[in-house]
This record gives sequence, C-alpha cells and structure tokens, in this order.
Amino acid sequence: MYKYLTIIFLVLLDIFVKKIIFNSINLNSFIYINSFFDLAHIHNFGISFGLFSGLFSSWLFVFIGIMITIFLYTLFLNATNSLEKWGYTYILAGALGNIIDRIINGYVIDFIYLHYNDFYWPAFNFADIYITIGVCIIIFHFLLNLDKTKKT
Repeated sequence: MYKYLTIIFLVLLDIFVKKIIFNSINLNSFIYINSFFDLAHIHNFGISFGLFSGLFSSWLFVFIGIMITIFLYTLFLNATNSLEKWGYTYILAGALGNIIDRIINGYVIDFIYLHYNDFYWPAFNFADIYITIGVCIIIFHFLLNLDKTKKT
C-alpha cells in the first residue's frame, strides 16, 4: 500500500513542480541559482535528452511509454522482495509523471539544468530523477543477489 501512495505522491509532486515552472519561467529561459545549477523552462518533444525530437508524434511516445509502464508494472507485481519493489515504485512514478505531462502538453517539461565550466548536462525533471533512483535500486538489488549467488 505504501508503494502505491508513494507513486501517487511522487507523480503529483512532479506535475505540481512542472506547473510552477510553466507558470513562473518563460519558455527557454534560465534562472541562475549557482555556478552549476539553473532552473529552466524547456519543452522536450523527444525522449531522454530530447532524443528523436520532432521525428515522431508525441502520441507514439505516449503509446510506447504506456506499454513500457505496463511491462514495468508486471515486474513490480512479480518482484521477489521489498528492495526490488521500491526500485520499480520509483521507475513507475517517473514513467507516469512524464507520460501524464506528454498527454497534457504534447511534450515533457524539463527544468533542472546542471553545468560546470563548458560542460552542460541536458535539462531534466523530477520524473527523470525518480527513474534514475529506481534503476540504481534495481542494479543494487541485482548486485546484492549476485553476491549471494556467488557465496552459495
């Protein structure tokens, strides 16, 4: 039950923050926070880091996202322990946040912009962070089980 509430909370937080960014920062504008972090308002019409932007309909990305989310949900339901379930919880929250954003807007709002000197990381959002956290948890879970397998 906690995992479902976590998904709902994280998706709502993602949507809420994107709405604030949309209403507070002009499109393609940046607000300097410090020497390595800006808040931005960027519309991502592609997938990760704007990949395939403009090449395919946003509805194709919605469809693919829904199919992947259904697959991930089956993995969530079949997860063997709590750590694995938490990993899928975060991934599902991120996927749903970006899918909802794409359904509502036709694009995903990215607003976290990291940089150092001449190195710039593509802008991202909370949903992307959730997915990254979830993937890290799943990898950690896999490595723990790999270690246990070696010991037996």
